[in-house]
Amino acid sequence: MRSQQKILSATVRLIETGGFEAVNMAAIAHEAGVSRQTVYSNFGSREEVVSKAMADLTVEALSGINARLLAVNSACEYVVEFIVAARAAVRAHPVLATLLLTERGDPVFSMEMMDRAKPVAHGFLSPIVERNLATSEELDDILEISVRLGLSVIAFDSHSIHGDENLRSFLTRWLQPAMAPPS
Repeated sequence: MRSQQKILSATVRLIETGGFEAVNMAAIAHEAGVSRQTVYSNFGSREEVVSKAMADLTVEALSGINARLLAVNSACEYVVEFIVAARAAVRAHPVLATLLLTERGDPVFSMEMMDRAKPVAHGFLSPIVERNLATSEELDDILEISVRLGLSVIAFDSHSIHGDENLRSFLTRWLQPAMAPPS
């Protein structure tokens, strides 16, 4: 477990200093002070180690939003607050901000991104089921739309949603009808 953490920390340092292009298995091993075999044993591929490092960083950066999420009363409001907080966290964190760059190796633009992002989002959004704001059957659709919309909002800013209140208004207008129970 200690090797895994050293590898993840080394990956984050490499991304911070050189972007995603600076990250390869040899560089990770060197930076972590472990063998390449150790990196491969813990993580099967470069994409896997980068995605895990970024997911852990995202979870850490968003850990402070739980108090804000406790105050919401609907699944829509929960998702809106989650996306607003995620955008603020990505913008504020130097390594997470690299997700906004379309450089080679950026995990946001890989084919498997949704498969890796949905479990992270599940950890943040599953309380809406526990709080009876949505059903477990609805959660899969909520995860899908939240990840897609959240990534879009983070990656493609505009004047109409630049401020948090404008973003909340935009998200609520579009998510509320989509998340309303069928009649």
